Amino acid sequence: MMSADGVFDSPSRLNGLAIYDKDGDKIGNVGQVYVGDRSGRPEWVTVKTGLFGMKESLVPLSGARRAGEDIHVPYAKETVKEAPRLDADEHLDPSQEKQLYKHYGLTATGAGLGMASGTAAGTGTASGTATGTGRTGAGTATGGRAGAASTAGAGRPMAGVRGSMPEEGKERHGEELIRSEEQLYVSTEEHEVGHARLRKVVVTENVTTSVPLSHEEVRVIHEAIAPEERTGIRGSLIGEAQTEVTLHAEEPIIRKESVPVERVRMETEKVTEQKEVSAEVRKEQIEYDTDQPGPDTGMGGRRGSGR
Repeated sequence: MMSADGVFDSPSRLNGLAIYDKDGDKIGNVGQVYVGDRSGRPEWVTVKTGLFGMKESLVPLSGARRAGEDIHVPYAKETVKEAPRLDADEHLDPSQEKQLYKHYGLTATGAGLGMASGTAAGTGTASGTATGTGRTGAGTATGGRAGAASTAGAGRPMAGVRGSMPEEGKERHGEELIRSEEQLYVSTEEHEVGHARLRKVVVTENVTTSVPLSHEEVRVIHEAIAPEERTGIRGSLIGEAQTEVTLHAEEPIIRKESVPVERVRMETEKVTEQKEVSAEVRKEQIEYDTDQPGPDTGMGGRRGSGR
């Protein structure tokens, strides 16, 4: 129940990581890591909260998540700081364990912080004395679980160590190295890239249109004079004569007038496009060498590198 699936499989990667509460406030850094007897995975960690780091508060990894080099737990900072505290390398007794479960509102499984049975090292419901090779070494302890007789178990002990437990038959010596690498984060910033201007100029163009124009034309009409009308008409003598008619015609008159025809303005529109950004990042590599001869190096020793 208490195992944190997927994210916290490697205890060594939790050592020294920053722990943040549910509101994003930093609580402290990981002190010790406690792995479960059944799962073999980290299930509890301690956070340094006391003066000079002499006191450590236990916080469960149940419901926690990892973001980069940070661990976010679903508890408030005050809840963690008010949890039962431990001195460095102090072991839990059964009553302290019950207080922990009650403090975080968790249900105890009766197996002692995820232990299956038998021997515990570091903390758990077993009580006893631990011996080891320093805080980063592998500790061993004997003791009985609450409500059970003292037995010697063959299961994985729940060891409170800084980092991870060494594999069976292996011992850890010396200090750890923390490998770091740069991560690329890209943000955006808005700045001026240019200007757009709107102006108007005067151009001349020819415009052709059709207009109706009227004009007068002369048409000669011949009309016979009746006999009874001849006596009243003068000028019946034969001779030369002349008459004229004034003709009229319409001509186009051009007049120009300036009128508004449309409004023109500028607007901006934000367009988003995908663009690939690349940059160089640095990362550390772990190298090791030894003066112990190997099959590939003869007497010159061996050399290797990690990630």
